[in-house]
Amino acid sequence: MRVEQLGEGEPSIAVVGSIHGDEPCGRDGIEAVLADPPALSQPVKFIVVNERALAAGERYLELDLNRVFPGDPDSDVHEMRLAAELTAELRGCTVLSLHSTQSYDGMFALVDELSDLARDVCPKLSVDAVVRTKGENEGRLFSVAPSTIEIECGYQGSPEAAANAEQVIREFLAALGVTDEPAPVRSPSLPVFQLGGPIPKAAADEYEVFVRNFEPVAAGDPVAAADGEMLHAEEDFHPVLLSAEGYEDVFGYMGTRVGTLD
Repeated sequence: MRVEQLGEGEPSIAVVGSIHGDEPCGRDGIEAVLADPPALSQPVKFIVVNERALAAGERYLELDLNRVFPGDPDSDVHEMRLAAELTAELRGCTVLSLHSTQSYDGMFALVDELSDLARDVCPKLSVDAVVRTKGENEGRLFSVAPSTIEIECGYQGSPEAAANAEQVIREFLAALGVTDEPAPVRSPSLPVFQLGGPIPKAAADEYEVFVRNFEPVAAGDPVAAADGEMLHAEEDFHPVLLSAEGYEDVFGYMGTRVGTLD
């Protein structure tokens, strides 16, 4: 884990990238900001997390890091130790965590709850939607750092995701008022979805997905297929993080639209 800092003093703001090794956009966005840093009124720490998984080009080496928080500093498992180290590093911080996905080419935010932080900052970011994860946070970074805004920056490995990561870091710092750059003001009427349970994915050689993230799916509609075996919706929902290959054992998650941020 690599930790860099801009500004003097003890930071209460942190930017986290590449919790997953197959999501280099976080590292790339951080490195772009460090190479051309904004003027800051407060110190900020920048953390590139799973460097060993990044080097291997794998999501993780032993366990999914974003499912094992708070971790264990004495574990023999790399990601368990790393989770404990990152938990300690982020204590007391407001956090931006950068991710990418195989399911959506734009940016959207995930938050633990619709807190004052989320309501103030998310409308100033270039995101299409906000997903509330409360109730589905076991083992995730939110469980140890609830003052976190997580951003899905676009498709994994794409130059667009790297550029989006840099952009949203700068927007986040401006939104917190720690740079001299004006915070962009966007619509507060962002759609808000509550993250629900996973959509199981059977072992197969070929997968298909027939629905689009955040667009409504009606009960009975075809959702996905595994080796041609169709999976139909058992109830109405909005897909979140749904893709053919993003996860090993789930297609993604069911969501419910609960309104708008304002």
